Amino acid sequence: MSDSDSFINEVTEEVRRDQLYGYLRRYGWIAVVLIIVLVGGAAWNEYNKAQATAKAQAAGDALLSALAQNDPEFRMAALAEVEAEGAAVAVTALLTAAGQQEAGDIPAAMDTLGALAVNGDVPAIYNELAAFKAAMLDPDPANRRVSLEAMAQPGLPFALLAQEQLAHADLAAGNPDGAIARLTAIMQDAAVTRGLLVRAQTLMVSLGAELPNDAIVQ
Repeated sequence: MSDSDSFINEVTEEVRRDQLYGYLRRYGWIAVVLIIVLVGGAAWNEYNKAQATAKAQAAGDALLSALAQNDPEFRMAALAEVEAEGAAVAVTALLTAAGQQEAGDIPAAMDTLGALAVNGDVPAIYNELAAFKAAMLDPDPANRRVSLEAMAQPGLPFALLAQEQLAHADLAAGNPDGAIARLTAIMQDAAVTRGLLVRAQTLMVSLGAELPNDAIVQ
C-alpha cells in the first residue's frame, strides 16, 4: 500500500470517527433516556410487586388474627377492620357471612353474600360461591328454588350441588320421583365428586330406589 493510500485511509477513518461522535452528541441523549426508562420501569414493576405482596401478607395476617378471636363479637369486629384486595376481599366476606349466620343474623349474612356475588373485583368463582350460599340461606322456599334452578344449569361451577339441594327441596315438597331423577343425574355425571356421589347414593337407598347401572364409580 502506498503512502497516499495509507493517508487516504487515515483521513477516512478520522472522518468516520468525527461523524460517529457527531451522531452521539446529537442523538446520544435518546439512548440515555431509553436506558433510564427501561431501568426505571423495571424498578417500578419490582416496587409494585413488593407492595402487592406486602398488602397480601398484611391481609392474611389480619384474617388469621381475626379468626383467632374466640369471642364472636370481637372476631366480627376484627374482620370488619381487615383491609383486603382481590381474592382476600372474597375470603373476608365469606368469613363475615359465616359469622353472621352463626350469630343468627341471617338477613345480614345474605346481604354480605349478595354483595360478594355481584362484586366484579374478585375472581368469578367467589361470585358463584357467594350466590350459592346466599340461596341456601334464603328462608323463602320458592325464591330458593328459583335461585338454585339458575345455578343448576350444566357447565356452571356449582351445578351438581344445586341439583342436590333441589332434590332435597323436591322431597320436602312431596315429590320423591323428582328427587330420584335429580339424584340419578348427579350419579351419572362425570364431574361428580366422591363425597357428593356417596351422599346421592345414600339418599337413593333411603328412598328405596335402585341405583342406576351406569352410575359413576369412584
